[in-house]
Amino acid sequence: MNNINSISIRFSPEFEKQLYKLSKRYRKIRDDIEPTILQLQQGEIIGDRLIGLGEEYQVYKVRVKNSNIQKGKSGGYRLVYYLQTATSIILLTVYSKSDQEDITVAVIQGIIEQVME
Repeated sequence: MNNINSISIRFSPEFEKQLYKLSKRYRKIRDDIEPTILQLQQGEIIGDRLIGLGEEYQVYKVRVKNSNIQKGKSGGYRLVYYLQTATSIILLTVYSKSDQEDITVAVIQGIIEQVME
C-alpha cells in the first residue's frame, strides 16, 4: 500500500522513557525498531490488535527482534502503538520480553490518557 502522505508517528513520553532505558542495555534497539516504524509510516497496520480497550482505541502490539540477544522475535521487544486516526499513530511503549511478560490493558489506557491530556 503506497501512501503519498506518510503517516505521522508520535512518541509518547512513556515510549521515549522506555526506549532510553532499554537502549542502555541493548545498543541496537533503535536499529531494531526502525524497520517497524518505517512500515507504520507507510501505512501498514502490523501486529496483533489488543482487545479489552473498547472499539474506539485501535491499539496493536508488534513483536520486534532484539539483535542483541539470540532469541528471535519471541524473546525480543514488544512495541505497542495506538492507531489514532488513519494518518496518525502514537507509539505508546516498548518493552523487552525478557524483562516483562506482558502489559496490562490498564497500563495501556493510562498511557493513552497521558498522551491525550
